[in-house]
Amino acid sequence: MLSFGLSRARRVRSVICALALLALPATAAVAGPIHPAGSMEGGGSDPFGRPTSALPDGALQEKWRTVAREIEAEGLVLALCQEDRARCESTAALQFLAIVDSAAPLRGRARLGHINRAINLAIRPASDLALYGDVDVWSSPLATLAKGAGDCEDYAIAKLVALRTAGIELNDLRLTILHDARRAQDHAVVAARLDGHWLILDNQRLVMLEDNRLEGIQPMFSIDQTGVRQYLDMTATRSPAVEINRPQAQPASVSDLDVTAGLPGSQGMSR
Repeated sequence: MLSFGLSRARRVRSVICALALLALPATAAVAGPIHPAGSMEGGGSDPFGRPTSALPDGALQEKWRTVAREIEAEGLVLALCQEDRARCESTAALQFLAIVDSAAPLRGRARLGHINRAINLAIRPASDLALYGDVDVWSSPLATLAKGAGDCEDYAIAKLVALRTAGIELNDLRLTILHDARRAQDHAVVAARLDGHWLILDNQRLVMLEDNRLEGIQPMFSIDQTGVRQYLDMTATRSPAVEINRPQAQPASVSDLDVTAGLPGSQGMSR
């Protein structure tokens, strides 16, 4: 019994630690080095081949730290449910594990595409205001699956954690916030690197496109386990107060994350 208990404890810790690595450092840098376009500094270049720099601590970092703590807590639920699914009382955890399990036999692009499609189909688009009575809520994967609904960053967060749980290296994953000039909307997606190319997992489409094939897109922020980085040229084409919007491929509603809250000198969320 002791050896079984130790083995189970190790498995539980391994899942929790894998998800805990998504959290940002406790204190973000006031300023950071520039990552040149195409550089391999910090584990790899960011998507879109443009230079980035660490963003001073602010609302955007705190928002990610908050959801990362929730992800870490959900890691324990996932680990225990993975160990004994018959006794698992979380329908959302079982649904999440089923998505990861179904991707396990697949490799490369097929694995990424399967998780992108499965998460897109598991969640219906809805605004934070409709779901939570608040204009800006970043939800953890199990909370989103329990609701069965979410907005673009909720899809992206669920995909990020599913990909990590499926064994994709953290250095090959980014939560990326974009500005879509054609729709005058900001939008959150996951970027996953495969064979040196960044594929975009988007709740607006089931097909994954490479970052260099997206038209009318201005990358704004890149988030991974090292922190939040700002694309240096984002201010050149970005309006001062554009909000993240919801998916358009399906009936969609609007979220109200004002990403300017994360910029230097910002006083926080605008509303």
